[in-house]
Amino acid sequence: MGLLSRQLWCLASVLLVPLLTLASPAPLKLAGIGPAWAVLWLLPWALVDGPVSGLLAGVAAGLLVDGLQPGLVSQWPALMLLGLWWGRLGRGGPPLERSFSLGLLAMLGCLLLDLSLMLQWLLASVLGRGEGRLGGEGIDTALLAQPGWHLQDLGQAGLQVLLARMLVTGLLAPVLCSLQMVLWRQVVGGAWRR
Repeated sequence: MGLLSRQLWCLASVLLVPLLTLASPAPLKLAGIGPAWAVLWLLPWALVDGPVSGLLAGVAAGLLVDGLQPGLVSQWPALMLLGLWWGRLGRGGPPLERSFSLGLLAMLGCLLLDLSLMLQWLLASVLGRGEGRLGGEGIDTALLAQPGWHLQDLGQAGLQVLLARMLVTGLLAPVLCSLQMVLWRQVVGGAWRR
């Protein structure tokens, strides 16, 4: 386990993810879409603390965000894999500190997270179609058959949300992730030890 997870206040910082998701600050939105806060928290954590800690932090952040929106889809599988990948990147070579690198990794993470959610919705709709509801609960598929709702319209809305969320996450990542990486490296380096 990494050094960050041994500090109680560092572990408590994961609570910022659901709080920021609920608060949804309006100045940090693009077309009404906010950033992927779990990605912005997990990226620096995994880069500094390694793959095992990144994997566990991804599960924790995903479960906290999933608790806000009960339903069929879950963020923790994608966040778990992202934490593992980013942890390996952080351990594998020179430190990733450049703004462009952090922004690109955050955008890729947001893309993979949203594609994972879309794939889960697709599977739920295919498996739950005979029941009239997606997965037996949630959205009534009969409502989607109403005039004005077409699959193409829903696909374009999903693409707009995906692109807006990727862009906002990628623009915030250099600033927020850089600050977090400085803080986490100080903790790992011993500046905040008991």
